[in-house]
Formats: sequence, structure tokens, C-alpha cells
Amino acid sequence: MSGASRYHGRIVTNAVGELRDQLRKRSCNVYGTDLRVHIPATGLYTYPDIVVTCGNEEYLDDQFDTLLNPLLIIEVLSPNTADYDRGGKFFHYRSSPAFGEYLTIAQDQVLVEHWIRQSERDWLFADHARTEDTVCLKTLNIELNVSALYEKVEFPVV
Repeated sequence: MSGASRYHGRIVTNAVGELRDQLRKRSCNVYGTDLRVHIPATGLYTYPDIVVTCGNEEYLDDQFDTLLNPLLIIEVLSPNTADYDRGGKFFHYRSSPAFGEYLTIAQDQVLVEHWIRQSERDWLFADHARTEDTVCLKTLNIELNVSALYEKVEFPVV
């Protein structure tokens, strides 16, 4: 999403950095914001904040700019997109057979929501609302510290 807040950008940068550091010696790739994803089953074209692939990447055509098999997708929530990211967009993503894990990260509070595919139709949900929490990404066999995702992000004093 163009025009995102500085904290949105900071969270994306933090997450990309953490993922890249942990996946750099594996056959995985981390993409931030500019890689288009297409979900053929529903027709959705979208630009997730972060996409991770492992192994063979499948693209719509020989332009290699529209990915078909995302493994992990991360969306940083904004007030205007939060409901769609958690609802309609996640519905589209779930129809991709390769898609196995989804994170939404709030930018106005410490809150990481995590869905892991259990079967074709079943997903396990967990939320992480403390900076001391760790998100275990099962599809990638890595962990993300919530504190690292929110590094240098400040919240208003209420």
C-alpha cells in the first residue's frame, strides 16, 4: 500500500531483515511489498507486505513478476486495511494450496496474529501480544521474536 506510515515501513523492514537472516542459507526467498501475488482459484491479484517462498517458485508468466505459490504471507495492518487483511484477503489466500502460514502485525499496538494451516480447511490461530513472545513459524522451522518485529516502533502513551 503506497503512503504507509513510518511504523508500517519499519515493521516491514524489521520482519524482512529477521526472515532474511534466518533463511539466507536455505532455498527460501523473502520479498517485501513489491512482488505481486495471484490466487488463481479466486482471481485475486495483490501486493502483500511480505512474501516468503521456499523451493521452486511458480510464476504466472515469463515476466516473473506475479507469484503463484506463496508459502508465508505477512500483512502489516493499517486502520484502513485491517478488516480486509484479516477477513476477505485471508479468505483468498487460503485457497492457494502452497500457502501454509499467515501473520498479521498491528502497527498501533503489540499484536501479531498467526494462522497455521492444519489441513485443507483447518487453520490453527494464536496471537502474540507481548514483546517477550516468540512466533514459531512451522512451515519455515524458524522463530521470530516479537520484540524484533517492533524494534524502534513507539506507541502513543494513553
